[in-house]
Amino acid sequence: MEYGFISCIPIAVLIIGVLITKRMPEMIILSTIVGAALVFKGDIFNGYVGWLYGALSNESYQFLLILLLGFGAIIKLFEKSGALLGFSNIISKFANTRKKAMVATWLMGIIMFVDDYLNVLAVSFSMKETTDRNRIPREHLAYGVNSMGACVCVLIPFTSWAAFAIGTMSEQGLGFGDYVRALPYMFFPIIAILVCLLVALGVIPKVGLIKKAYERVDAGGPLLTEEAAGGSSIVNMEGGSEDVKPSSPLNFIIPIVVLIVVMIICDNSVVHGIIAALIVQLILYLAQRIMTLSEFMDALFEGITGMASLAFLICFAYILGSANDAMGFSTFVINGLTGTVPPSLLPAIAFVVVAGVAFAAASFWVLIVITVPIFVPLAVNMGIDPAIIVAAIMSGVAFGSKFCFYSDAVFMTSAGTGVPNMTQIKAVAPYVLGSAALAAIAFLIVGFVSV
Repeated sequence: MEYGFISCIPIAVLIIGVLITKRMPEMIILSTIVGAALVFKGDIFNGYVGWLYGALSNESYQFLLILLLGFGAIIKLFEKSGALLGFSNIISKFANTRKKAMVATWLMGIIMFVDDYLNVLAVSFSMKETTDRNRIPREHLAYGVNSMGACVCVLIPFTSWAAFAIGTMSEQGLGFGDYVRALPYMFFPIIAILVCLLVALGVIPKVGLIKKAYERVDAGGPLLTEEAAGGSSIVNMEGGSEDVKPSSPLNFIIPIVVLIVVMIICDNSVVHGIIAALIVQLILYLAQRIMTLSEFMDALFEGITGMASLAFLICFAYILGSANDAMGFSTFVINGLTGTVPPSLLPAIAFVVVAGVAFAAASFWVLIVITVPIFVPLAVNMGIDPAIIVAAIMSGVAFGSKFCFYSDAVFMTSAGTGVPNMTQIKAVAPYVLGSAALAAIAFLIVGFVSV
């Protein structure tokens, strides 16, 4: 059955519902129920349970679940051991002004390049104490964290994102070299990263919600408003460490280095890196008598528990993805917006279409699988370098990861900074949308020049 425009209804329910109620959990569940009603009609109960099982058995979700719970445990152990505080104290000696603190946050985003989940969580938790000391609103920290993540991962060809994209490209006769050739054309992530740095340096002024947040803080207000703090109850990674004494920053640095090295050695497997980091934490903290074994396990499970609600909510995002797939939402939008495309407009249209679908559907890696077989052959037939189209697709999915209010990266930024999803989106909107507009113009220029 072809659903056509009806396939847009669950996404519309989610977006409109969140804008009206400001409540993400209830609206994402409601949107999945609406999707199930449209697909299964009278058999909605059995169909919905099937989608639930499907989400839980989805390899991508299982991978994400391990990452969420593993990173939650690692971060809580950093906190309880004093490693996070010790590392923050070292950073604070150099990042002793607002400008330096945000530049340090930007640099940390570059250093944690191997995976966007590691990037978002490690940077937000490690820099939060430093930015708080410098009276930087959490909204700006969320923007600094949000701006890197996927953008850094798509620009470095030795990451989980790049590895997945190259594997998908291989089915179209493209390889690692083609991905490398695409890097200079990945305009959105390049512009977004540069804009983030220029905002940190004060070259680009603070506008919108971030400007209002600075006015609030400078007037003696809180770094995070009570309304915002109340809205971030999806995750629980705050508190419980008031009596922790700082320990050596090496207790933070060594596990992170081990995580990255083991991940690279084990064919970019983040799971291998997480397990290795936890083992190193156990050895370090017990050997220094920072923790007993019981305290270590208590902190580990506390970190896992803190991420449980987030993992549960993302499960419903996967169920919504099942509804979108069943109704052909992505294909409907892509086919409807492409149609007969002039060759000179193909790069810009590919970027705008992929960005729009990624924003609406919170579909990133799956969207790469869907769009590469559509746009790459189209580019070859039109005489356009397929590397440019690969760049447009990766730029589009990077935009979606940053700007979709129910993407896993935005959820994780909320976990690390305490800033709710919708507040994040409102804060980053001027910069992200501005970067996207510049990227679209750049793809237009490249399209006309390359044809």
